Amino acid sequence: MSEGLPPGIEPVMRVPATPTQANTGGDIFGGWLMAQVDIAGSIPAVLRARGRVVTVAVKDMTFLKPVYVGDMVSLYAAVAATGRTSITVDVQVYVQRNPVALETHKISDARLTYVAVDEKGRPRSLPDVG
Repeated sequence: MSEGLPPGIEPVMRVPATPTQANTGGDIFGGWLMAQVDIAGSIPAVLRARGRVVTVAVKDMTFLKPVYVGDMVSLYAAVAATGRTSITVDVQVYVQRNPVALETHKISDARLTYVAVDEKGRPRSLPDVG
């Protein structure tokens, strides 16, 4: 069963799954996918912080389906909440496979927390929105 991509929003990243990311079973390493999720989540976090952020927590990450070599991985990320220095980001991951009879599958959900930091790596307050 194929699912659709989230309507009306663009992915923050798209990356193909290649043989260099495959494990011995032929599926893509979960660790590689986690790295892509962290990068994708940092994009709206950096924009909200208007500067450098660091990852402080992966609050949740669920692997719903495997990623295969040849899949086009699309990552969607949005700020879910902010604190004084922290930014929580939700990331959804979809793949598109089989270009002849295109299939789309949601393969992962994640929630990460980033902290805005200054040039010395110390937490700093988020700027006002506006």
